[in-house]
Amino acid sequence: MALIGKIREKSGLLVVLIGIALFAFILGDWRKITQGSEDEFGYGTVYGDKIDYAKFEEANARFQEQDAMQAQQQQREYTQKDQDASTEKAWNYMVETTIFDREFEALGIDVSEAEFDAYLYGTDGFAVLPELAQGFTDSLTGMFNAKMLEKRIDEMEASTDPNVQKQWADNKKYYTDRRKQEKYFELIGQGMYVTKLEAEEEYFAQKEVKSVSYVVRRYSELLDEDIKVSDDELKSYYEEHKNDKKYENKTASREVRYFDVVINPSKSDSAKFNRMMNDFKKGFAASTDDSIFIMKNSDVKFYSSQKIATAVPEGNEKAQKLQSYPKYMDTVFKTATVGQIVGPYDSRGTVVISKVLGFTPSRLKARHILLSTNQSKDAKVIAQKQKTADSLVKLINKDNFAEYVTKFSDDPGSKQTGGEYDNFLEADMVAEFGAFCATKPIGTIGTVKTQFGIHIIEVLDRDEAKFPVLASVAKTFKASQETIDRKESEVYNLLYKLEAKLSKVSDLKKKLELFDTIAQQAGYFVRPVSLQDEGPKLYGFNTPFAEEKILKLAFVEEAKAGNLTTAPIKDKDRYIIGIVSSIKTKGVPNFEDIEVTMKRDLIEEKKAKRFTNQLLKDKNLNAMAKRANGEVMKAEVTFGNPQITGAGYEPEVVGSLFSGLKDGQRTLPLKGKMGVYVIRIDKSTKAPTAANYNVERDQLFAGLKGSLQGQALNALKKKAEVIDNRRLYPEIRR
Repeated sequence: MALIGKIREKSGLLVVLIGIALFAFILGDWRKITQGSEDEFGYGTVYGDKIDYAKFEEANARFQEQDAMQAQQQQREYTQKDQDASTEKAWNYMVETTIFDREFEALGIDVSEAEFDAYLYGTDGFAVLPELAQGFTDSLTGMFNAKMLEKRIDEMEASTDPNVQKQWADNKKYYTDRRKQEKYFELIGQGMYVTKLEAEEEYFAQKEVKSVSYVVRRYSELLDEDIKVSDDELKSYYEEHKNDKKYENKTASREVRYFDVVINPSKSDSAKFNRMMNDFKKGFAASTDDSIFIMKNSDVKFYSSQKIATAVPEGNEKAQKLQSYPKYMDTVFKTATVGQIVGPYDSRGTVVISKVLGFTPSRLKARHILLSTNQSKDAKVIAQKQKTADSLVKLINKDNFAEYVTKFSDDPGSKQTGGEYDNFLEADMVAEFGAFCATKPIGTIGTVKTQFGIHIIEVLDRDEAKFPVLASVAKTFKASQETIDRKESEVYNLLYKLEAKLSKVSDLKKKLELFDTIAQQAGYFVRPVSLQDEGPKLYGFNTPFAEEKILKLAFVEEAKAGNLTTAPIKDKDRYIIGIVSSIKTKGVPNFEDIEVTMKRDLIEEKKAKRFTNQLLKDKNLNAMAKRANGEVMKAEVTFGNPQITGAGYEPEVVGSLFSGLKDGQRTLPLKGKMGVYVIRIDKSTKAPTAANYNVERDQLFAGLKGSLQGQALNALKKKAEVIDNRRLYPEIRR
């Protein structure tokens, strides 16, 4: 979209088409696995209707183009993971657009042309949209310029190019839909309220206090290993509790356990790399063309002799858009000389050698009056502005500068501060403006011509400290092919060992324990990844190849728990070995899937029963505490914040204290999350009389309002029964 592209051109920021947080979705080569096709399944369905194939492909291409452009402007690679994230944005855009279009039609929500214009330009009570404020402004003032936006829209509307016409139509639909969504959520918000009873209950829950004394026997006092649980007991517990809501599988899912073998460079690789960097250091020092040297030898192809090549310490607020170096190198760079070679040093995962091209002040402060030319190239217009500036300079001094800013400056962004800008770098401004502030004596008042017009500038201050301007060669320290081959052989041998050992074991539990043991003995850490059958998502993998192999292991037609990867999975600089550890169906869990959780709960129940019997032997808290070698604890609790000082979060236990117990009364042993309690009510403090409950009502309402959009969207998606079949189509990743 050209309009959004223009925003990026001016601001370097992505226009996020959907403002709700989205998750990265991993796609696999599923068509080969299931023999599915678009005709049978589609990419997915919303309300039972297929997502339009062509529109999804178009949205996917558009998001990828936009995100790739942003990556380029940020001088970083547009990776496969970035591409996957772009596809995820496109998918959510299609799903949510489909859902909201249906809602808008049902409710008659629309946006008139007049409302659309006001929304876009920030008039008639609308605030300027952040991305437009950032995109259609000059880099000096940082303020929104409505004329620039209007000019761009006029160009697009007047264009005879079908592509440009479509781009404008897409942009207009996006902002129209965005405004419709705002109206939709505003409409839902009108139906939100908090009753007086709810506010009153919240007031008493927060203000009524019970001072208590208690004894607690914590589950941690007994080791789990000391509590014996037989197989028959556990199976009986499973039969008794398998239908409990807390154990229910909300969705069908698979779990894969895996470990990774990282390919680290060897000592030989390190020695070779060090020799190479030393050669580069000598060559860089002797080079007469730094640009060619960097383009030929550096992994990061960036060179500029301008102040955009300024480098700042890591962690500096400017580090996001400029080169950076480790903080420990700050003194080295600030005391270096022009032409000096610094390094090698580590920076952001690479080893860097830098040549100092120059220096620039680490902080500038100035104020200015802008006589705007609206970027006109007309010599007469520029000359007239220069003539005006020259006449004003004769009248302006440090005492009346702010007054002239108010009268003459065309920079609305700095009028409120008297034209002042503080804490900027030379690289933050256009070259002419930055150079004037960085080189002229403090107190100088003079004129500078830039693409934005004529500036009358007063240099107010600058730090003596300097930041370097650097040309840098960056190299990534990697393992050699010899090292990779050696590690690959090691991994295959480990996999052969696993296959041989696991093939002799039929019991799944023992098979998984053996998998973990062999991996741990080899020095590797096993971790699980859970995959939902509907829309499986993978995190922590570096390549689509690895993701697809893990998905295939879990979801191939013949997949079953206990299946092992047939070959090590290469994932950039590591190999992965995995095993399917469980396949869960929706509803009542299998014994194998819930065994560990139920055993833990059964052990806790046995501990609670033992503590309960012990606590019932004594008639007062002091005796109970003495028997447990503990002490009687004191706490003040409220119903609204079910925390017990010295114990923790115990909502069920605290709730029982507000169920009618009177002062001086004591509870029977109560099973809680942390242990078993016996509690005595020492004193109940009633909530003071309140004239109203407005504070509580406002707090509750703010909480409802803050969760409105997320809850509403989740409810709409659930109602729409969204089905995501993208896993059938690996080609949409490319």
